[in-house]
Amino acid sequence: MAEQTVPTTAREWHLKARPNGWPVPGDFDLVEVPVRQPAAGEILVRNAFLSVDPYMRGRMNDVKSYIPPFQIGEALDGGAVGYVVASAAEGFAVGDAVLHGLGWREYATVPAKGAVKVDPELAPLSYYLGVLGMPGLTAYAGLLEVASLQKGDAVFVSGAAGAVGSLVGQIARLKGASRVVGSAGSAAKVAKLVDDYGFDAAFNYKDGPVREQLDQAAPDGIDVYFDNVGGEHLEAAIGALNVRGRATLCGAIAQYNDTSAPAGPRNLALVIGKRLRLQGVLVGDHAALQPQFVAEVAGWLKDGSLRYDETVVEGVENTAEAFIGLLRGDNTGKMVVKLGS
Repeated sequence: MAEQTVPTTAREWHLKARPNGWPVPGDFDLVEVPVRQPAAGEILVRNAFLSVDPYMRGRMNDVKSYIPPFQIGEALDGGAVGYVVASAAEGFAVGDAVLHGLGWREYATVPAKGAVKVDPELAPLSYYLGVLGMPGLTAYAGLLEVASLQKGDAVFVSGAAGAVGSLVGQIARLKGASRVVGSAGSAAKVAKLVDDYGFDAAFNYKDGPVREQLDQAAPDGIDVYFDNVGGEHLEAAIGALNVRGRATLCGAIAQYNDTSAPAGPRNLALVIGKRLRLQGVLVGDHAALQPQFVAEVAGWLKDGSLRYDETVVEGVENTAEAFIGLLRGDNTGKMVVKLGS
């Protein structure tokens, strides 16, 4: 890539107010800030794609968690991929494609130790925010390591048309699950789960009680549940899990915007008699799997055995709306924001 003229200022998103319930556009502020040239050990990146992810909603609350909250009046951050336009770091040259954690902005001055070079020839650049990135590794590790998937297991995935869920179901199928069931929030998404992703059955959770629909879709029960939703879905899954079943708790998007305590699950006592294992997953705990994960998933993509969808929103100015749309379920597969050309 040829040397590029770097602007003196660029746009980035700040958190203007902490959302009360569902985020609204007024909670965010798009501001013009100076572009800082890299100091020793840093690189300057022109972001090409930004990631918006459900976990970001939790960081907008001022509560202690596994990752610090966003601060009012300061820039938001998250996954991003782009191209180095200036480098003061050994091992990084202008034109290199990199993955880093300073998204929600057009240009990012990044410590080199916080960036990883990626290969745009192996896969489209945006894939490193999804199927070959954090959501993909979450699906891979959460299913294979945390839930200890065994050949012949029956698997249920909630939020199954999202960035993580759509991969969980397909990986389960590729690894020999006896039955893969998913839930989603529209008839079109349900059809995609079965027709495109190879799920054995799927249902729209808005069509009736989840427990009843899950019983019909998996009449012999389930052995593994991958939870992206929480609430009613988790309660239904606990009821449907067979003895010594395992549940990976990845997200609880159904209650991220609630202002009152969640209603359930109300049947946790079943965990005792069924000897169930419910375990949370944080992708950072599974970094050692990264090389195996990329190699195996890239192979599946290449031979067509794994399908991957993205919902692409154009323009940095639409990042906040893309994030709000993600929480509404507007996306199929990974939601990314594309910047510039």
